[in-house]
Amino acid sequence: MGNDKRVENPDNGHGPVSVHVLPEKKRNLPKLKYVKLGYHYLVSNAMYLFLVPVIGTLLAHLSKVSVENFTELWNHLRLNHFLTVILCSVSLAFAATLYFMSRPRKVYLVDFACYKPQKSQKWTKERFMQVAKGLECFTEESLSFMHKILEKSGYGQATYGPKALMQLPFEYSMAAAMDEEDVVIFGAIDDLLAKTGVRPRDIGILVVNSSLFNPIPSLSARIVNRYKLRGNILSYNLGGMGCSAGLISIDLAKSLLQVQPNSYALVVSTENLTRDGPYRGNERSMLVTNCLFRVGAAVVLLSNKFSDRRRSKYRLVHTVRTHKGADDKCFNCVLQQEDDTQNVGLSLSKDLMAVAGEALKTNITTLGPLVLPVSEQLLFFVSLVAKKVFKMKIKPYIPDFKLAFEHFCIHAGGRGVLDELEKNLVLTRWHMEPSRMTLYRFGNTSSSSLWYELAYSEAKGRIRKGDRIWQIGFGSGFKCNSAVWHAIKTINPAKEKNPWMDEIDEFPVQVPKVTPIVY
Repeated sequence: MGNDKRVENPDNGHGPVSVHVLPEKKRNLPKLKYVKLGYHYLVSNAMYLFLVPVIGTLLAHLSKVSVENFTELWNHLRLNHFLTVILCSVSLAFAATLYFMSRPRKVYLVDFACYKPQKSQKWTKERFMQVAKGLECFTEESLSFMHKILEKSGYGQATYGPKALMQLPFEYSMAAAMDEEDVVIFGAIDDLLAKTGVRPRDIGILVVNSSLFNPIPSLSARIVNRYKLRGNILSYNLGGMGCSAGLISIDLAKSLLQVQPNSYALVVSTENLTRDGPYRGNERSMLVTNCLFRVGAAVVLLSNKFSDRRRSKYRLVHTVRTHKGADDKCFNCVLQQEDDTQNVGLSLSKDLMAVAGEALKTNITTLGPLVLPVSEQLLFFVSLVAKKVFKMKIKPYIPDFKLAFEHFCIHAGGRGVLDELEKNLVLTRWHMEPSRMTLYRFGNTSSSSLWYELAYSEAKGRIRKGDRIWQIGFGSGFKCNSAVWHAIKTINPAKEKNPWMDEIDEFPVQVPKVTPIVY
């Protein structure tokens, strides 16, 4: 007799499901979860447990002090009253000055906006393949390979493509590329300014990132011209930094806000697909990116003004950047290059997943001590000592980041990346839902994907005051970057305007599991 039985699943509404019944020994394993939870609370509250007997002892001693003792103390202080007041005042003034001058300025996220293209730009899988065949540059083998990539990508049928590449012949012109950028970037900025009520001339810092398309004048200069931003604005244009450039831009804006008091910073993250067009060769490692990237953009408004705290959504707590470019394997795993027939494309190495894993490991080694509770840090330290010092053959302890964060926004670069991080970080389907649904609905929008994911959580009404959000971005170079946000208030989805709001009730959808493609 087998160990499977049929039960009703009340959560998903899909009727009976097959549940594997564990043996008695394995069914007792969930008790370990409560043991660990008790350990976590014990270590996290150790300071309070330590203070209780200390305070009790102090109160016991104070109870033995007589009125005469207090009178004697008062007379002593009265004799030295003037000197005491002077010394205390100077000390307090010095300490307060030192504190306020040395502490970093708090950076608030006032609001953000994600661009949603027109319905006419929806790029179904059939439409993609029709255009690919019409180019008459791909072999049947290459067409079949791209079709498999699409089918196993985790994409739905409503992602968006650039207008210039959705019909034949393609329009690779600079004018077409600029039209794409104007619609996408200006559309997102217009939405954000309307939501926040901030005047363009109040913006003192502008950071734009776009990896592949960097015209002259720059995209940041184009924004300055369009919105007539002030002449002393600090503007930056980041290029070639891949899908993690959005968090690099946030980190740069954060640094600038530390030295520019009472300022707003506008961060724009986008990618242009029109100018370079698709790769037109038949090298498999370069065909993958033809199927991945989609149209999208996100704009974020940051502020260091204390007066903006009450109306802001989040406070930026940490940014951690990891760059593995010194290693040749890491540097070459995502590379724009020519193939043997001089067709330019973006090549993805077979080492990509391993490189991403190493970059993430390095990143969380720095981030972990900043965010993890003491209980998890202690377990990790004991595991490390046992493995490295005592040479014990044990698996390295993976910290439970679910104790540090309520929400995870993992760059929707591809299904394989999300699968790997779900497994390595031991996350639940609920935690992965924003990333998977963003991949399904909007595809890989490069550096802006993290904001579509956060918008999904807001539209679902999941963000509560005090929640902690971890954004993780990966990009060429190879880079892994993290940003940690603290929710200042509960987000009411009824008051939100974002790309998910008119269809959020349709999600989540069930995306079939598939085996990865080997190329």
